[in-house]
Amino acid sequence: MQKKDYVILGVDPGTRVTGYGLIKTCGQISKPIDFGCIRPPIKQELNQRYLFLFNGIEELIKKYSPDFLSVETQFFSKNAQSALKLGMARGVIILAATKKGIPVFEYAPKKAKIAAVGTGSASKNQVQKMIQLLLNLKELPTPEDAADALALALCHAHHLKLSNLGI
Repeated sequence: MQKKDYVILGVDPGTRVTGYGLIKTCGQISKPIDFGCIRPPIKQELNQRYLFLFNGIEELIKKYSPDFLSVETQFFSKNAQSALKLGMARGVIILAATKKGIPVFEYAPKKAKIAAVGTGSASKNQVQKMIQLLLNLKELPTPEDAADALALALCHAHHLKLSNLGI
């Protein structure tokens, strides 16, 4: 028998700010559980920031027991150093989930925007406003990274719904 509801952890990775958003999805309805960001101390060495990020994701996993992790795919940057750092942040996030046996799904930023707003070229503010509307939040989800993470979680919720319909 297939499980009816799922907890999805969406993560928008970064070395300075990593947004997270958790939703519970049941059929056509998705409800927010928690959202926010993990901010490693900027003055720490990069390896310590990765550890801080890993520990933060592990704490979220321990607290909420998500069924899936939805993470933003690597974007291509002209700055190779920035792309490498972001890739390392994604790696520790994926490792934290994989260590706990949580399936990881990766979505391009445009796909998450389409899931939330209906267009892949939506602005950060448009994503925030639509996430607020879709999840019936009293206030705009902040910071922007948390709204992006909620959009990633919703993107995976849409994927699950389509999979259940055999599409």
